[in-house]
Amino acid sequence: MQRELSIAFQTDKTPAQYIWLAQLVDQYDFDVVSVYSDAPYHPSFGPLMLMAPHIKRARLGVAAVSPSRMTPVDMAGNIALLAQIAKGGVYLGIARGAWLAEYGIQEIQPPIQAIRESITIVKQLLSGEFDGFAGTVYTIGSHLKIPYELPEKPVRFLVGTWGPKLCRVAGEIADEVKIGGSANPNLIPVIRRYLAQGEQLAQRQSGSTGIVLGAVTVVDEDRELARRIAKESVALYLPVVAQLDPTVEIEPNLTSRLQELVRSQNAKLAASLISDSLLDRFAFSGNVKDIIQQTMLLFEAGATRVEYGTPHGYPSETGIRLLGKQVLPVVKKALV
Repeated sequence: MQRELSIAFQTDKTPAQYIWLAQLVDQYDFDVVSVYSDAPYHPSFGPLMLMAPHIKRARLGVAAVSPSRMTPVDMAGNIALLAQIAKGGVYLGIARGAWLAEYGIQEIQPPIQAIRESITIVKQLLSGEFDGFAGTVYTIGSHLKIPYELPEKPVRFLVGTWGPKLCRVAGEIADEVKIGGSANPNLIPVIRRYLAQGEQLAQRQSGSTGIVLGAVTVVDEDRELARRIAKESVALYLPVVAQLDPTVEIEPNLTSRLQELVRSQNAKLAASLISDSLLDRFAFSGNVKDIIQQTMLLFEAGATRVEYGTPHGYPSETGIRLLGKQVLPVVKKALV
């Protein structure tokens, strides 16, 4: 399976900034450009539409939209429109979503079945052979006919999850699974075992589902600066993801202490509680050499795509240029 490198952006920018970022990343050999779909930021497809005309080669996609925020009919319509602009193809990432209740969003039930059915419906709609759907979560009449142009290239499907149940679903019906917020090579064999159960059930070839790891990335010539900034960023989500990784042992009470400090907006003190070894499990950080080493460890462990997430650097442009000019060429040469 082809191994790829990608970059991801938070959707908190102006239209001009989205276009500028697209033009910047297009100068480099990224295989995929992703945007997040987190509340309360811009919903993902608007930013992607702004970026798509300026990206000539990379595949574009969202990692990942929640069925609790968008119906599969709307997912299909959005991804089909994006496919008309994106020259390098598109992918659709789907996940349960996090912090939904905090933003007044009621999670659709049952959530795992909603993801399974969403992928099935979107695939059927985009195939042009839709004849209705009657599921546990969604019922769609057979009279529905797609009124827009369908994608010429196949749309790839990604499931965002850490859990065994959704990984099994991904193993059955998705092209990739993404572990968001992880840079831990020890987790990859665990995820591969989860996926294998779904692949076997669907009689797919073992290993046919790609594994994507993506996390906060901060790269700078000043190694200590980069790692300090990364720790502040990681402190925001570590209390959520640390408990999801069965290969990492967390110091008792660390997550609750981090949550308290983040709520009180004391990011620097929160960052001081994160050890270097823990940081390396949940972020890409340091100088160019550090990022290359972390990336290669993931590929050696079986990852098929590594995604460098925001903020990339301090400022962001510095990190993007270091990734594009100094990290990508070295890693890609090593993978040949």
